[in-house]
Amino acid sequence: VSMAFWYFAQQKVDYAVIETGLGGRLDSTNIITPELSVITNIGKDHTKYLGNTLDLIAKEKAGIIKKNIPVIIGSYQTETAPVFLSVANEKQSAINFANQFEACPFESDLKGPFQVKNIQTIYAASKKMQEIGINISNKHIKKGLANVITNTAMLGRWQKLDSNPLTIVDSAHNVDGIKIVVQKLKSFDKVLHIVFGMVKDKDISGVLKLLPQKATYYFCKADVPRGLDANKLYEKAKQFGLKGDAYPSVEFAFEAAQSNAKSNEIIFVGGSVFVVAEVI
Repeated sequence: VSMAFWYFAQQKVDYAVIETGLGGRLDSTNIITPELSVITNIGKDHTKYLGNTLDLIAKEKAGIIKKNIPVIIGSYQTETAPVFLSVANEKQSAINFANQFEACPFESDLKGPFQVKNIQTIYAASKKMQEIGINISNKHIKKGLANVITNTAMLGRWQKLDSNPLTIVDSAHNVDGIKIVVQKLKSFDKVLHIVFGMVKDKDISGVLKLLPQKATYYFCKADVPRGLDANKLYEKAKQFGLKGDAYPSVEFAFEAAQSNAKSNEIIFVGGSVFVVAEVI
């Protein structure tokens, strides 16, 4: 983080978007005083460090709210809104929820179903930046949203790899993200082949119970220390009625799915950023 800040200073950037690594209150990025703070939706993630309830996690996230610095909250949640309102009031910080702004009128090249909330959050943040005097026009916002992938080389978010069969990867790796991905997959109403792996410190059971039972699974482990053993994932998945096999690597699992899937079926790869990275 300090190297990044040093580099930004050397390059004399106009503005830098600084994302917290974990939580907020104790994160190393939290030494800055920003022009605007943004907090996205709160889900149960990293519970070992942030707490196992949404309000406890929200308290950690709210640690980035600074005195007299405005804050945008991406999603209004009944469990977390009181926490953010309380901290913002204490810090005398103007607070807005993204849904208090008009719906974003611009299209984005990010097409995942979960991006709707993210895009609205970005739009709200951009409008707030206009309010506080930052030189950003609607033309800038429109152009930026239309070229996110080109400008950032962002990969692995509802990314289409092939059409025959339709092959999609998505790096959603927690309950909130998986829930939206599963809804989108079910909307296709086609036979599913799902290449799936997770890391050990996630809510394994919470994710597995969301996955569709009408699918063939190819369980695997990404080549990282945090990866959950494919056989352990396979055994756990059986408890939730998921059928498939365990494979010795992501590569083997993906190749098996490609061999088995017919042209009118769907291959989906997900469960972990690391699994998606190996396929891409």
